[in-house]
Amino acid sequence: MPKMKTNSGSKKRFTLTGTGKIKRKHAFKSHILTKKTKKQKRNLTHVEIVDKTNLKSVRLLLGMK
Repeated sequence: MPKMKTNSGSKKRFTLTGTGKIKRKHAFKSHILTKKTKKQKRNLTHVEIVDKTNLKSVRLLLGMK
């Protein structure tokens, strides 16, 4: 059986923690920042853990089964 390929886009967007959880960054932080408030931009800076509802699909993209 052939090796499972990882999705190249997801490799760049997700990172693993030491305990095996998957970290992600917030969307809407790259451009058009002038109309967003300081509070909104500050809250988008924080890193989040991938929610359990999306975990299965993200793990498949990363080739983790």
